[in-house]
Amino acid sequence: MAADDYLDFCTGVKRIAGVDLTQYKRAQMERRIRSYVDRQRVRTLGEFLREIERDRATLDGFLDRVTINVSELYRNPEQYETLRSKVLPELRRGSSIKIWSAGCSYGAEAYTLACLVSEALPGARWEISGSDLDRRIVERAQRGCFSQADMRNVPPNVRAKYFRPDGEGWLAQDGLRRQLRFRVEDLLHARYPTGLDLVLCRNVVIYFNDDARNHVHRGIAGALRPGGYLMVGATERVTDPASIGLEPAYPFIYRKVG
Repeated sequence: MAADDYLDFCTGVKRIAGVDLTQYKRAQMERRIRSYVDRQRVRTLGEFLREIERDRATLDGFLDRVTINVSELYRNPEQYETLRSKVLPELRRGSSIKIWSAGCSYGAEAYTLACLVSEALPGARWEISGSDLDRRIVERAQRGCFSQADMRNVPPNVRAKYFRPDGEGWLAQDGLRRQLRFRVEDLLHARYPTGLDLVLCRNVVIYFNDDARNHVHRGIAGALRPGGYLMVGATERVTDPASIGLEPAYPFIYRKVG
């Protein structure tokens, strides 16, 4: 396969699915794609591009491979403990708390936030939304269905209160599910909201190139109200936070200055 085939393939995927693969770190993404295509027993990226254009199931399988949907409820529990004990009590001072799970995958993070806020701030008014570029994964988030592995870090009392068994997994109770809003949105081309108190964008931009990562962090900083917070992943950081109006507040958490 010629090296230039990769860029041609990226152009085709953007046209077909609206996903801009050039915004991801090339070495990682190209390796992942070529490995996947080789296992499909096609000879070239161009041939595989024609297959995903004519067959929706093949396209869906490919998108599952390249859009990272690894998550679980209460992932990195120590981060949620910081939110519970440090950040949420401060945010309660307002009349309503507005939270966004950016790059929410199948909703584990958003449902965790909903449980956390409900338990930590009983009676508080809150709005939690989640967004992801993958339409199919957003539809799954709207259903609130999770596997046993997804639930392994959920405290037993929280699991009993907000979820119910569903076959081999768990389903969010209707009262919790109805309070969450999910939308299809590409962070690289989104019109960011404003006036948010808290944004979680964890383990999303780690796969982006520097320009794309900085673009997202800039957009999120603009979406926060003064005093609002951004939480990033446990292996991530914001490059030069002061230049976009943020300051470090707690490990992996930044505060909007003002």
